[in-house]
Amino acid sequence: MPGDSRRVPGPQDSRSPHWYGKQPPQHQETGTRQDGRADHDLRPVYLHAGVVSQATGSAYIELGQTKVIAAVYGPREIARREEFTMKGRLCCELKFATFSCRRRRQHMQDNQEKDVSLIVLQALEPAVCLVSGGFLLITKQGMCVADLVQIYLSLIRSVLVYGHVLLDRFPKSQVDVYITVLQDDGSALAAAITCAAAGLADAGVMMYDVVTGCSVRQCGDRQLLDPSGSEESSQEGEGVEDHGMVTVGLLPSLNQVSALVLDGHLPQTTAVQLVSLVSALVLDGHLQQQTAVQAVKTCIGGCQGIYPILKDCLVKSTRRKVPAVDPTLIRTSIDGQNGRT
Repeated sequence: MPGDSRRVPGPQDSRSPHWYGKQPPQHQETGTRQDGRADHDLRPVYLHAGVVSQATGSAYIELGQTKVIAAVYGPREIARREEFTMKGRLCCELKFATFSCRRRRQHMQDNQEKDVSLIVLQALEPAVCLVSGGFLLITKQGMCVADLVQIYLSLIRSVLVYGHVLLDRFPKSQVDVYITVLQDDGSALAAAITCAAAGLADAGVMMYDVVTGCSVRQCGDRQLLDPSGSEESSQEGEGVEDHGMVTVGLLPSLNQVSALVLDGHLPQTTAVQLVSLVSALVLDGHLQQQTAVQAVKTCIGGCQGIYPILKDCLVKSTRRKVPAVDPTLIRTSIDGQNGRT
């Protein structure tokens, strides 16, 4: 593949100086983690929608030092080189910025990024429902105040209640989601799932529910919710039987799991049984299975903790898009309609 002659050729492989420094212990003598959190505490979360003006919808999230931005474009016509289908299509592409990790990433998408993109796509598909309309409706002229209020209420409902996209409503069209990890300090996959869902909701894509993501690092009998980068790369716990990462994508209002990713040295029988249990929403287990199931329970609790932040972000974004309405005008319009009836 020909290279980009205008790109400044950087080193093929480089690492941060912190890579070679001595890493402090992950757990302090007081029992707290390195950053002072308890095992089941989330990092500070910042979420803002509508950050990319050229996109149909967008969102930006910070989980501690992890920073992710997502932009949504469409619906637009599917390229002719793609296979013909009467059903709409949801596409997702995730890319780590070259400076996002402790080790320099390439500017071209690698296999790991393609795998993560597929995971995010599979987490969003159970919650996406493409319908016509959106925020563009409120820009039309000749609307009365009562119509504007009804549209506002319907938008709030579509953003906060629905979260699953009906792809058959947009035949031969696709919605593209582009995710960029600006800084990876742990839980990048969970942050990407939440950020992409917020971007879809900001784009006016009707959904059955918005997806929230959360991760847990299993270190023996300890479960670290929302692990940082140093906790993810830590060698602690690798001598014990159960250690690894569990990431869950949750539809909070429907209380359904849309994604489950297990990474590490959890026993294979435990993983198989865990998938069947989570699919049936029966979160009980025994022995090693109980350890994995408890990790999923912890992830679900973290997702439920992120959901109010996501909901508040979408409400603020909707209020910015909808023009301010004088309450006296609403009362006058409603009284006038009652008088006509």
